[in-house]
Amino acid sequence: MSAIDDVFRALRAQGRKAFMPFVTAGDPDLEFTALVLAEIMRRGANLCELGIPYSDPIADGPVIQASYTRALERHVKLAQIFDTVRKAQPQLSAPVASMVSYAIVLRHGPAAYVRDAKQAGMSGMIVPDLPADESEELSRICRGEDFSLVQLVAPTTPRERTLRIAATSTGFLYYVSVTGITGERTALPQELIDNLRWLRGETDLPICVGFGISTPEHVRTLAPVADGLIVGSAVVRRVAEAGARPRDQVLAEIGNYVAELVDALGS
Repeated sequence: MSAIDDVFRALRAQGRKAFMPFVTAGDPDLEFTALVLAEIMRRGANLCELGIPYSDPIADGPVIQASYTRALERHVKLAQIFDTVRKAQPQLSAPVASMVSYAIVLRHGPAAYVRDAKQAGMSGMIVPDLPADESEELSRICRGEDFSLVQLVAPTTPRERTLRIAATSTGFLYYVSVTGITGERTALPQELIDNLRWLRGETDLPICVGFGISTPEHVRTLAPVADGLIVGSAVVRRVAEAGARPRDQVLAEIGNYVAELVDALGS
């Protein structure tokens, strides 16, 4: 059991849902990343995804792509990210899961990546470009370390395959709400609720929804049918302002935004 399993077990016992922001590591620098992680957890985040910058993002929209570019221009390295998370641990009150390309995991070595991430204090990983059919080795390594390996399903994933993916996922299942890339949307697909209700009846694994979620209305709509909600681009867009505005002010605005969505999740 990972710390992510513990979070969902506790939330279910309390009848609550998880709020999970996404933050890009190293944007605008790792010092601010550590401050953002601590602030969003202080304001009610139950988990946090930490994006590992990559030059060829798979499903990320322009906001997150730009954040990766900024971080890479500062030559942010994986070892520095692990070190930042490790040093920030006393201020972090919730688990961190990395969102990372398998190319990075493979270059570092799957066993070494899981070992180093866990030693840094991370509790799981999401590898969007690793098909569930090819995840057996990494899944075995993660199980041996009580480290969650979260799998993704898309709206276009056939239902039979969705169930096979759910059977291989640990921690939670990442349900992609829209077809396409990450980014804020004004409206979510009508069929999303029906798909989540169907999936809820097929698996006991926590189901968390991401892509396109950014407003309290989105949160209130999805909270009854999901175990957790993931907000990425809307947070990353606010973090980007730290490059041109007073950081204390930006940090407070990020915290206020997270608190607003956490409140909507419980309302």
